[in-house]
Amino acid sequence: MKRELKIAVIGGGSSYTPELIEGFIQNYETLPVSEIVLVDIPEGAHKLKIVGQLAGRMIAASGLPIKLEMTMDRRSALIGATFVTTQMRVGLLQARAWDETIPLKYGMIGQETTGPGGMMKALRTIPVLLDICKDIEELCPDAWMLNFTNPAGMVTEAIQKYSRVRSIGLCNSPIAAYKWLSSLYEVPIERIHCEFVGLNHLHWISQITIDGKSKLAELLANKEGYSARNVPQFAWNGTLLQSLKAIPSYYLKYFYLQREMLEEQQQAASRGETRAETVQHLEDELFEIYKDPELKEKPKQLEQRGGAYYSEAAVKLMNSLYNNSRDIQTLNVANGNTLDFLPKDAFIEVNCQVTSEGPLVQPVQVVPEAAKGLIRSVKTYEQLAIEAAVTGDRGMALLALTHHPLTYSVNDVERMLDEMLEQNRRYLPQFFARIH
Repeated sequence: MKRELKIAVIGGGSSYTPELIEGFIQNYETLPVSEIVLVDIPEGAHKLKIVGQLAGRMIAASGLPIKLEMTMDRRSALIGATFVTTQMRVGLLQARAWDETIPLKYGMIGQETTGPGGMMKALRTIPVLLDICKDIEELCPDAWMLNFTNPAGMVTEAIQKYSRVRSIGLCNSPIAAYKWLSSLYEVPIERIHCEFVGLNHLHWISQITIDGKSKLAELLANKEGYSARNVPQFAWNGTLLQSLKAIPSYYLKYFYLQREMLEEQQQAASRGETRAETVQHLEDELFEIYKDPELKEKPKQLEQRGGAYYSEAAVKLMNSLYNNSRDIQTLNVANGNTLDFLPKDAFIEVNCQVTSEGPLVQPVQVVPEAAKGLIRSVKTYEQLAIEAAVTGDRGMALLALTHHPLTYSVNDVERMLDEMLEQNRRYLPQFFARIH
């Protein structure tokens, strides 16, 4: 008989939580969750209360015997947990605003998961998650940590390198691609197969079949491709797609359309319409909706957030780990021998067969030759940035950013880095502890 399932949600006051609760309710027959604990920090107490009350109404309406708790005592929440999910934002949306706007002053892309902004998010986040991992090692050592916190690939790689926690990184982008294809061809997702290769927010779809028949050639003629609300809607260059022979992730627009994306960001910032500000307005609206005592389901407006379908990916992964489903999912896992041009300990985003013992990486059949250099370059940056996050070594942080394809001129990068570190001082004790 399988043991009771306890889920600890780190960042439980997130606006995404109702989607996660919905996922547990819908999948109760195969994933019989007995207890959910929503965890947050004092700064998030107000949101935790609002989200927790909505979650309680959703569970009550379902009639399922799921116990729900809200707490700011992380250690008590972790005791005996089967799964730990992380959906946190160190520094809240104010830090995201810094990540998005400071690089623009230096003529560089400002984005929360890649480039300078992505690195600052990693520097703030990795030490906090490694501290959480120490508690997991002590209080629920057999638990799986499912990390959705961005930059997901880097964060999960750091956990693998510096802790003993069993962790898997996941992203909503692959499942969004399947939903795009399902809608485009009007077929259920079960009939579609995609091969993903690359890194988190830096992947390519190298094969697409429906009922075993390739659809890649006709999709390469579709310059719109699949996209998300949190990325500007520029069309792809058709010659590029035909030459790549693969569908790029929408995040690759920051690399392939760098000038257009930078100009769009600069114009948006001048209008006071950065993504951080947009998300803040959307969150304010969502939490007002969540307060409605009559609301007992996830509101449609939540799909406007960039992480739509996250819970679908998270609950599906839990379900497969719990039931040894051995189905194929796209996850962030250690490379091993999969991509011979990357280190074995590098985390990559590829298809895996999910078993109760963890994900088994599936052989990658097609790796776009032109993508290898960019993958290798970004992975070099990621591994340097992880070391900087753990050690607080400013020189390592500069080296990491200088090797990122979205930066240029080490002198400008250094000035930008100094400003970003100073702005984030309260969240980066590792960089300032020795300066007294």
